[in-house]
Amino acid sequence: MSDIVQTEGRVYCVEFAQRSMRELIDTLCQYRSNVYPILSDARMPEKYKSLVSPVDVIYCDIAQSQQAKLLADNADVFLKPNGFALIAIKSRSVDVTMEPVDVFKQEVKVLQRRAFEILQTVRLEPYEKDHAMILARRS
Repeated sequence: MSDIVQTEGRVYCVEFAQRSMRELIDTLCQYRSNVYPILSDARMPEKYKSLVSPVDVIYCDIAQSQQAKLLADNADVFLKPNGFALIAIKSRSVDVTMEPVDVFKQEVKVLQRRAFEILQTVRLEPYEKDHAMILARRS
């Protein structure tokens, strides 16, 4: 992401685990001036609202339930009108008892109810089992 936005853009990285944050800072942030680490819980965007300016794109890659809701909650606060979202859905993190395809459909419906137009859904197998990447635009 840092390469894509280059020096004109900013990449805000929200992470709640201290160890992962330390690794992010040690391995990436010291070499990339456009990466801004934020130690916080992405489920509570109001806690870091003052640190983040409006964004064109949100990339969400988490291993929690309610992945689409978390993305949409952050989009409500940070995403510019007609902005884009990429979300890596990890079906087994959402619900291990459901079939992955049903989880993907469920998460797509959440995004659609939250004013996202789904542009593309790609299964990530064989690279990542039971994962899909969804590209959406906020309408």
